[in-house]
Amino acid sequence: MKAEIITIGDEILIGQTVDTNSAWIANKLNLIGVDIIRITSISDKKDEIFKALDNAKQIADLILITGGLGPTDDDITKTSLAEYFNTKLVQNKEVLKHVEQFVIKRKAWMNERNIRQADVPESCKIIRNKIGTAPGMWFEQEGCIIISMPGVPFEMKEMMTESIIPELKKMDSDLHIIHKIVLTQGWPESKLAEVLETWESNLPDVISLAYLPSPGLIKLRLTAKGDNQKLLENILKEQVGELERIIPDLICGYDSDKLEEVVGKLLRKNNKTISTAESCTGGNIAHLITSISGSSEYFLGGVVAYSNEIKENVLSVSKRNIVNYGAVSKQVVEEMAKGVRKLYKTDFAIATSGIAGPSGGTEEKPVGTTWIAVSDNSKVISKKYVFGNHRGRNIQSASLTALNMLQKLILEKEI
Repeated sequence: MKAEIITIGDEILIGQTVDTNSAWIANKLNLIGVDIIRITSISDKKDEIFKALDNAKQIADLILITGGLGPTDDDITKTSLAEYFNTKLVQNKEVLKHVEQFVIKRKAWMNERNIRQADVPESCKIIRNKIGTAPGMWFEQEGCIIISMPGVPFEMKEMMTESIIPELKKMDSDLHIIHKIVLTQGWPESKLAEVLETWESNLPDVISLAYLPSPGLIKLRLTAKGDNQKLLENILKEQVGELERIIPDLICGYDSDKLEEVVGKLLRKNNKTISTAESCTGGNIAHLITSISGSSEYFLGGVVAYSNEIKENVLSVSKRNIVNYGAVSKQVVEEMAKGVRKLYKTDFAIATSGIAGPSGGTEEKPVGTTWIAVSDNSKVISKKYVFGNHRGRNIQSASLTALNMLQKLILEKEI
């Protein structure tokens, strides 16, 4: 089954509202073997709705629409669909009863606009909206299914999860789509692609590969498409095994894994603790670690040591090293890691010191230069990185790199 997603709303086109609906819908449909052909955003105009539907029907046999079903005059999706399908609006008693109960429960006023929510195109099948007043609508025309849903994300998601996806699953589909994501950390996209070139060129025809780079991480998404689900799963497993053989030290997780979660599980499993000493990352590593539920079991605390005085007085960094080598140096970051581990009496520690930018760089130490150290009770390992000239990306890249270094230290892998 091939699908197009259409979002309706001027607020999306002018950037006032970010279209998160399409991404969520596409992800859920893909999991049940629906192939997304196109995503379109259009304005609240009848002609645009008609044109979008005409275009979508040429390439898709499933069209999902969100937006424009509210009670105000600028919500024209319902009336436009009635005209498009050459039918009339009629009051649906079940929907009206639901709207009345919904409004009364919230101690609101039942007015004409609320009542109009129960007016639906006569030819459609109603999709219940359990947590809102605007019903969904299911049309079928010339072998194509057209489904209209509210634009409010939590209403749309409930409708998709409880009603639409179960119904679509009942329909026969010969196509299976399976994704496997491999998270890598440590190499830029160009170098990774060069190393994987031979493997990629020999991928089976049913497998496609996409590189999904982000600050500090590159995701490799393998997508398998075909009519034999078990065979696809086996082929994917085989190809992931090949990746694990080719780039074992770069792989840091799979699918929806987060590095901070992977590291947290390792610490909890080994009954170990961690502390952080951050300069250029400004507490971001501690934030990532503590974003995971249960992190209080292994994260004892951290120091944001932006000034040299804090490095010296709190973390016991040698003033001589700061003067001789600078705050952004191997000597200083290693002392920061030792100092914070001693301060909090933890099993492991992470330390960062760098020039996040966009100012502050020199010819010797350009913007993006970052020293990262990780330590345990027997050693300190530090590495120098030059990430780039964008402050936000530098902070994120340094944070994820530090977490990956810690993961390798815990697993006793080469850093």
